[in-house]
Amino acid sequence: MTKLLGKRALVTAGAQGIGFAISQHLLRAGCDIFVHYHRSAEGAKTLEAEARTLGRRCASASADLTSTEGCEPLVAGAVKFLGGLDILINNAGSMLARKSFADSDDDFWAETMSLNVGSTRRISRAAAPHLIAAAQTGGGASIVNLSSLAARNGGGPGGIAYATAKGAILTFTRGLAKELGPQGVRVNALAPGLILGSSFHATHTPPDSQRAIIAGIPLGRAGNLDDVARATVYLASEFDGFITGATLDINGGVFGA
Repeated sequence: MTKLLGKRALVTAGAQGIGFAISQHLLRAGCDIFVHYHRSAEGAKTLEAEARTLGRRCASASADLTSTEGCEPLVAGAVKFLGGLDILINNAGSMLARKSFADSDDDFWAETMSLNVGSTRRISRAAAPHLIAAAQTGGGASIVNLSSLAARNGGGPGGIAYATAKGAILTFTRGLAKELGPQGVRVNALAPGLILGSSFHATHTPPDSQRAIIAGIPLGRAGNLDDVARATVYLASEFDGFITGATLDINGGVFGA
């Protein structure tokens, strides 16, 4: 997408799984990127090497996004390297474990919320002034938040805390879209279903469960990393469009309870 040529993007958890694919697709669409990672330093180095071959700029940094002290320096580093910020991809977040509601104590619930909702809020808050500045000079800016089909249907067994957190991401997306819209920043979300090829479902969804889910998908297959990355690039490219506060479902036709 030539309209992304030279746009500056920050991708959280951008060096592995879905985030890695998103980072690759943004580079190939012409973006310069700054990649956040937690422990995936090798993935970040791979992206930096690919950026060089494409004639794009890419740098990376590790940070703990469960604290403001981790988020604010990350955004500052990204802005310094990129010279500003046009696009923010909030991909960081995960399921800590499958636990029933009865077994989900206060610490587990708080940690799940902090990792998913809190990281998105902290990074967005730190990035907002830079996105607004870019919107005023470049015709718009864009935030894309990664949610989940679990936000739509309540999640699978033992996924209530994760589903609740991802549901909050959708509400946060709509609220932030209203707040930042007048300043030229569009905010949208993605809700992927069963996406294979990353560690998430390999860790939390056994093969038998994966096969059962696929049997109920109208398209007859699981999604892949590129399915999500292409959708992310599309929403990111709508920095000057009319789509905001929306959620794009990527699930092969599965929806609802």
